[in-house]
Amino acid sequence: MQIVIGGASGFLGTALTAHLRARGHQVTRLVRSGQPADDSSTWDPSTGRIDQIVIDRADVVVNLSGSSVSKWPRTRARAQEIVTSRTTTTGTLAKAIAASPTPPAMISASGMSYYGTDRGDELLTESSSAGEGFLPDVVRQWEAAASPAIEAGARVCFVRTSLVLDGNEGILGLMVPVWKLGGGARLGSGRQYMSFISVHDWVRGVEMLIESPDLSGPFNFAAPTAVTNAEFTDALGAAVHRPTFLAAPAFALKLALGGISADLLGSLRIAPRALTDAGFTFSEPDIGSTLEAALR
Repeated sequence: MQIVIGGASGFLGTALTAHLRARGHQVTRLVRSGQPADDSSTWDPSTGRIDQIVIDRADVVVNLSGSSVSKWPRTRARAQEIVTSRTTTTGTLAKAIAASPTPPAMISASGMSYYGTDRGDELLTESSSAGEGFLPDVVRQWEAAASPAIEAGARVCFVRTSLVLDGNEGILGLMVPVWKLGGGARLGSGRQYMSFISVHDWVRGVEMLIESPDLSGPFNFAAPTAVTNAEFTDALGAAVHRPTFLAAPAFALKLALGGISADLLGSLRIAPRALTDAGFTFSEPDIGSTLEAALR
C-alpha cells in the first residue's frame, strides 16, 4: 500500500515507519524543513501547503503530529500551541484528502485525555462520555478537525493512545533510571488506574487499522488490563530488581509539579473494546509482559 505519514520523525512515527516498510508497504514521510529525500515530501500545516499529488496517490494517510502536552508550566501560549499543532496538521491533511478524486483513508492520532483526567474505577470504552477540562477539549477539537475527510466519504479512524511504554522513551524512559537507583515510589494513594500499551502492540494496532477497510471511528489503544499505580510501581521494581517501598504523597507532588500532578494522580481505566471486537490480539496484554518487552 501507499502510505503517507505526518509526524514520522517522532518516537511512534519512527517505529511505525520501520514496521510498515518491513511489511512491504511504501511509506512517504511528510517533512516540514530541509531538502526532501526520495521517501519524503515537504508540507507546511500552518499555511495549509501540501503536495496534493502525494495525497492523491495514497491509500492511507496517517497523522501523528502534535506538540507534547507534558511540558510545564502550561502558559496561555503553550496551551494554544498544543491545540494548533494538532488541529492545523489534522485539518490540512483532512482537506487534502477531501480534495482527492478517490479520498484515501485517514488514521489520525488522538489521546486518552478525551475521557478526562480522573474517572476513578469507571471502565472507559469508546462509547463512554468525554471528560471535562482543557485536554478533553483539545481532543474534541483534534478529532473534529478531521471532519472534511469524513464528509468527503473517507474512512477515518481515531487512535486514542494511552501511555506507550518503552524503556528509552517517554515516561518509562524517565522512570527506569530512578527505579534502578532504588527511588521507585507509589504516587499518592496508588489506587489510581494507569492505562498503557507496548510500542509493539501500538504499531500492530495501527497496522490493523491501515489494512482493514471496514474499520472506522475511535479506537482505544490500551492493553486490556489496566493496573493501579501501586501495581505498576511493584511491577517495575520487580522488572529492574529493586525494592519499591517509597511513597510520594499527593500534596508533595502538587507542590513540586503544579497542575501536571493531576495527570499522575488521576485515574483512567481504559478498555480497548473496539480493537478487540475487531479481532485484535495483544502480544503484551498485561503490565508484566509490556515491561519485559519495553526493557528488553
